[in-house]
Amino acid sequence: MTKMNYECGFIEVLNIPWEKMQAHSLSEVVTGQKLRLATQFRACWTKEALHVRFECEDDHVVATMERRDDPLYLEDVVEVFIDTVGTGSVYYEFEVSPRNVVFDALIHNDLVGDKEVDVSWDAPGFHTEVWLREDGWRIYDLRFPFADLGQSTPSPGAEWGWNLYRIDDDVEGQRHYAAWSPTGEVNFHIPQRFGTLTFVKG
Repeated sequence: MTKMNYECGFIEVLNIPWEKMQAHSLSEVVTGQKLRLATQFRACWTKEALHVRFECEDDHVVATMERRDDPLYLEDVVEVFIDTVGTGSVYYEFEVSPRNVVFDALIHNDLVGDKEVDVSWDAPGFHTEVWLREDGWRIYDLRFPFADLGQSTPSPGAEWGWNLYRIDDDVEGQRHYAAWSPTGEVNFHIPQRFGTLTFVKG
């Protein structure tokens, strides 16, 4: 299977022209088929941070948790996994709920099925906003400072491993799992299936 790639464009200022950023759709995490409700994302970068926007069609919300690092993945959530080195053995996990509650953790993965999730790790500059667009779609804006990821500003052409996910409960209580790069099973922690984030400029 061809490895997925997202070319992330550079912008000079934080007034992000999101409509000019390329949109990619998420699909069903196991089969790669079309989702019940559409989900797409866009991304760009500045000298200081990576910016990601999720645009989610939504008809039912399950979100009761209120504290940072609560197990948001048990309810509705969007997620971004970032591997700045590309080995899959160490990466960052970020989650945001419809109530704008966040989860962030450092993951150590042995690539054979065992992992350690360090929820004591926090990204102090991780910033999120969640709001409803006029058409009823839920928008999630996420900002990841490079310094929080132990990185300086990437050089154009730099590549990171990453994947993006969504978990959504329908009104009947059925859970729907989505990914940008499908993993082949209901398991997001398969770094071998991460795609590539390429930083481009100009």
